[in-house]
Amino acid sequence: MTAPLVFDVPPESHGTRLDQFLVGQIEGVSRSRVQLLIDQGDVLVDGERGKASRKVCGGERISVIGEPHPAPLKAVAEPIPLDVVYEDSDMAVINKPAGMMVHAGSGSTEDARSRGTLVNALLHRFKTLSSSGGELRPGIVHRLDKTTSGLIVVAKNDRAHAALGAMFSGRKIRKTYIALVHGSVARDKGTITAAVSRDSVRRTRMTTRPSENARSAVTHYEVLRRLTTRFGKFTLLQLRIETGRTHQIRVHMASIGHPVVGDTLYGGAGHLKDQEATQAASRASKAKAAPESLRLERNFLHAAKLEFEHPIAGKPLVFEAPLPEELNSFLDRLEANAASAKMGDSPDTGTKVPAKRKPGPLVK
Repeated sequence: MTAPLVFDVPPESHGTRLDQFLVGQIEGVSRSRVQLLIDQGDVLVDGERGKASRKVCGGERISVIGEPHPAPLKAVAEPIPLDVVYEDSDMAVINKPAGMMVHAGSGSTEDARSRGTLVNALLHRFKTLSSSGGELRPGIVHRLDKTTSGLIVVAKNDRAHAALGAMFSGRKIRKTYIALVHGSVARDKGTITAAVSRDSVRRTRMTTRPSENARSAVTHYEVLRRLTTRFGKFTLLQLRIETGRTHQIRVHMASIGHPVVGDTLYGGAGHLKDQEATQAASRASKAKAAPESLRLERNFLHAAKLEFEHPIAGKPLVFEAPLPEELNSFLDRLEANAASAKMGDSPDTGTKVPAKRKPGPLVK
């Protein structure tokens, strides 16, 4: 580790926030990076931990004991178990678990930024991958969000990578997802075509608000089940995306008022409370027991099916991955707490919604 950086606050900086002062003193460091250092306790003001919002007066001595510039991101082979659905000399299909980043990214520590990724696991398992994606993304043709599980295609050589990339760009790969969303979606089938862009205020989010940088996005959905439970109303959907924009399904579903369960970034809830018990407890002077609740520590979104032609041989391929156990278990608990009132016919088509979830490769 390098020696601490030390700054004496001049009188003319009186009234400046601590984080703003440091951004002006350390070349090439962002305000968010400075705030992270402060939150970690790596910034001392006269020997004591400072706060980002603290106003300096002049005369203080500020020491930065952490590394202002994070270590470069890197991909390193790690012996991480992989669920390999298919493999040949040109490509592989992996069933990625939720919680695993595809490649190195943001994080407060080097381990959080560069360790435990799908790329690291792939390097250990396959040794050689395509180089088209660069040193940080070997073999990666497309991505899944960290909290999304399911199927992802990996290229083992540059020829396969180029062919797969062209297929994704040409919308020749059929991608099907399963999602549980809040509320009862009005139509049994529909298509969302709102363009997607980076949110100008909250940079970790995407938005469907009009923007000159917005890119076209198309999501088709179909209702599999409607659930009326003590925790609220929900809809189990099968979705097919023609495009692959960042957070596309998540932002599209939120844009029509039905965020994905567990997706707190776009208004979904990961902690569901028994609404009937909560209302009863609020009416009573003393609640004897806390209302039952359900927690989901990830998004209820799963890449369930991929259909495409082999990038080299040209033969048709179809891959499916069932819902992971944590999602099936969550869905079972919701169904076990279904409200006594049963769902009726669809308001749009009159199609009867099944009372029980149908077995099948995409759901159970």
